Amino acid sequence: MLAIKNGKFIVPNAAGDFVFREEGALLCEGEKIKGFVSEAEIPAGAEVIDAQGNYVAPGFLNVHIHGCAGADTMDCTEEALAKMARLQAETGVTGFLPTTMTCRWHEVEDALATVMDAMENKPAGAQILGAHMEGPFISPAKKGAQAEENIRKADYKLVKPWEKVVKIITLAPEELPDYDFADKCHAAGITVSIGHTAADYDKAIEAVREHGIHHFTHVYNAMTGFSHRVPGVVGAVFDTDAYCEIIADNVHSHPAAQRLLYHAKGGKNIVLITDSLRACGLGDGPSELGGQEVFVKGELATLKDGTIAGSVATMNRCVKIFWENTGASLPQIIEMVTKNPAQELGWYAERGSLTAGKRADIVIFDDEVSIQQTIIGGKKS
Repeated sequence: MLAIKNGKFIVPNAAGDFVFREEGALLCEGEKIKGFVSEAEIPAGAEVIDAQGNYVAPGFLNVHIHGCAGADTMDCTEEALAKMARLQAETGVTGFLPTTMTCRWHEVEDALATVMDAMENKPAGAQILGAHMEGPFISPAKKGAQAEENIRKADYKLVKPWEKVVKIITLAPEELPDYDFADKCHAAGITVSIGHTAADYDKAIEAVREHGIHHFTHVYNAMTGFSHRVPGVVGAVFDTDAYCEIIADNVHSHPAAQRLLYHAKGGKNIVLITDSLRACGLGDGPSELGGQEVFVKGELATLKDGTIAGSVATMNRCVKIFWENTGASLPQIIEMVTKNPAQELGWYAERGSLTAGKRADIVIFDDEVSIQQTIIGGKKS
């Protein structure tokens, strides 16, 4: 049995909104949260963690990450995924979706097969909860750092063998001949996301409101922007209650753009992601993404032509930056890396809040969002 005391706990209130709780101790039994007790009620023999006045929150969820620690999903090895899992845990993430690139289809399949094996074998560190397919069903006009020669038309026959592992597919709705592909994804429990898209505002609104495509991939990046006469996909993000990812690293989105998103969405349905590549955690120098050479300097990673190529941010860093830039309350920011992705992907019954009966996936951090302890399934990572 594990008990955490002397913390500023971030928990849901009666309305489900995250708030602070500073009294009592959080008790975990096995892999599950048992609930709160007074410190006097902590059972004899329990392992006690003194949070020392730091924040105690549900473990972070990262639903869009290509790589870190010198490893990438497209390496197609369990060793690479194990490296990623370890660094994710060190940065407060307790569950993540390794994300594929727009590569040759057999390479994507190799990556999905490896993710499936890792879900079964459970390497140490953050849990691998499935995969996010970023492409190859995207727009050549908004390919970003994706290789154009590997872009192809959406075909559900390609996806069907991987229904158990794929949790999100990023695609360009204007490239679909109709919405049959999206309908089949929804029937299989796969979230369809609008991204790497040259769609206009009307097309994006149609996809969201008429066809249930309720997620946007890395808002502002690789999509049509907003103007007062041509609101674009970004305008559709602002004008709907769809979930939206944002890379809060001050490279992919300016601090003011982060604030505008926060206010436009009323602080709701925002999901912080890292979108990090293998260079994350390694410092400056050359790296690689999807077979393309990448150069890293500070927070910026680019292809040879200067195209931004994913981030080198960690999730705890994104939390800190978005907190600073928006002025939102910390409990609301924590919803964006726990409750929001868990609710959208159907995981909230088992993870995403410090609630009795849910998985004991917990992170302890200080005012700088420096991770002091990550607990996964009731065990210190």
